[in-house]
Amino acid sequence: MLVLAFLAILTTIFHTKKGTLLVTFSPDRLQSIFEQFSGKTIAVIGDLMLDRYYWGSIARLSPEAPVPVVEVESESVRLGGAANVANNIASLGGTPFLIGVVGKDDDGKRLRSIVHENRFPAEGLVEDPTRPTTVKTRVIAHHQHVVRVDKEIKEDLNEEVQGRILEALKSRIGSIDAVILEDYNKGVIVKGLIAEVIALARKNNKIIAVDPKFHNFFEYKNVTVFKPNRKETEEALSCRLNDVHSVEQAGHTLVERLEAENVLLTLGERGMSLFERKGGVTHVPTMARNVADVSGAGDTVVSTLTMALAAGADVREASTLANVAGGIVCGEVGIVPVNPSVLRETALHLANGRGA
Repeated sequence: MLVLAFLAILTTIFHTKKGTLLVTFSPDRLQSIFEQFSGKTIAVIGDLMLDRYYWGSIARLSPEAPVPVVEVESESVRLGGAANVANNIASLGGTPFLIGVVGKDDDGKRLRSIVHENRFPAEGLVEDPTRPTTVKTRVIAHHQHVVRVDKEIKEDLNEEVQGRILEALKSRIGSIDAVILEDYNKGVIVKGLIAEVIALARKNNKIIAVDPKFHNFFEYKNVTVFKPNRKETEEALSCRLNDVHSVEQAGHTLVERLEAENVLLTLGERGMSLFERKGGVTHVPTMARNVADVSGAGDTVVSTLTMALAAGADVREASTLANVAGGIVCGEVGIVPVNPSVLRETALHLANGRGA
């Protein structure tokens, strides 16, 4: 069972400058957070995609070129990119309000169809006939990722489409609990739109979580949680994060330059580091074991983090749950949302075994 595979990672130990801090939950506290997931509405603004998969096996090389021939056994289509964040929110019991762009094409129709099938609100899907729906096609053979083919346009949205996206958020701002800005550098999250979304969310006292990419990295000012990964941070700051000192220096720099309430820096196999504006610095080791595929792990982390904050968790509690969730999905092949039963069972085991 997948749960058993994670029994070795059920204790989250945070190391701080002052020593070792064990972050624990009481069963009642965990129960309260999980119960509050239900009914939360999270606006997800960003690059919507379709993830198309071909699953098969390899038995020979092609006579045309020195490449393997994958004999397809099955196909599947899923929501990807910012839409995968929505999948994770729904899996945890929340309602995602997707805001982004689809093309006037068959893939756009398919994406809309999946949104309707999942009963997600669809009024935030803005059609732009000047660009195709972004599609990532992955070929998986023997549970190994063989190749990916992307169909996309990365040019910035025009001002008219940006305005429609902002209007979609304004139409629901009173009924949402948080906003996630999910950037994949496909042209949806642009400078002017970032500032207007943050201003609108702050005016209405909404949680704002950001999963950035390199472009516009320093435009996300005054957000609740800024969640870059190691590569993005190294590129933005022109540095190498190769030890605790360099990680802490980078984290403090980001908090200061972005005036962020919190920065959660994800470091791959080295775990995560949380930096709080009030001065707290917390390092957590990775929860991933038997990593099969890291695709989509960042989506799961920001989704779980935001849902937990919306449910009343403090940022350290939310980061703990997000770290566990990210570790779980790394054990799956392909992009899949976190299994709420596994997350709950894992977190409850932590509470029962180590909680206060």
